[in-house]
Amino acid sequence: MSVLDSTATIRPIRQYSRAGVLGIWAAAALPLALLSWVVTPALAGAGAARSRFVITLICAMTVGLAWQFVLVLILVVREQHNLRWSTLRGALWLQPPVGPTGRRGGRTWLWVVPLIVAFGLASLIPGGLSGPADRNLGTFLRSAAGRATFHGSWGLFALVAVMLVFNTVLGEELLFRGWLLPRMHTAFGRADWIANGVLFALYHLNEPWAIPTAMLSGVFLLAWPVKRWRSTWFGIVVHSAQSVFFLIALLALVV
Repeated sequence: MSVLDSTATIRPIRQYSRAGVLGIWAAAALPLALLSWVVTPALAGAGAARSRFVITLICAMTVGLAWQFVLVLILVVREQHNLRWSTLRGALWLQPPVGPTGRRGGRTWLWVVPLIVAFGLASLIPGGLSGPADRNLGTFLRSAAGRATFHGSWGLFALVAVMLVFNTVLGEELLFRGWLLPRMHTAFGRADWIANGVLFALYHLNEPWAIPTAMLSGVFLLAWPVKRWRSTWFGIVVHSAQSVFFLIALLALVV
């Protein structure tokens, strides 16, 4: 059967054991950590200028996040035997949210507004940990070196945009909320959404200082609404809001 067979129908969604869930978690988390802490310093070189290190890190993170998208496609083909859109929509919960009356979409979409606001506020909560300055893109952009690096550089802007798309649309959300969450109920029961958010937070081995904030937002602002309304779009929209705001700010710097 062709991977893109238009006549294919969705097969039953399988359930993973806890070991299976952790295996997929590792397949996403470990490559990203390796790219961040081993590959990036090696490619940037000892004593590399801050701008060179940051650009190398952005490239490495883009590769790691793109791998998550490829991983999702591989898993879908193994389970469903095709990549038809109707199959992807059902297998990854890429469908409108289901309201209390059973109706899809409609006013239920309005819930994304308070969730986006809450997600933004959560990112402002002071944490006990802060990462190295050369690993914080926001800090770098506020520096003279950062402004000089990105000013007029449409190529770098496009690279960051691609990284963010794989981060919040085609990578993390598609893997954790679209693939894993619907397949964690047998292993974790009614607490599957809590386990999903916790694993999402712990997945940030590439930036461990972000784990406390990711724990809060991952559990209550991403995993819970996706489970509540059975729609991965909730996680994608809420998580992507910060990317949109960041790209707007970056665009102002580039021009």
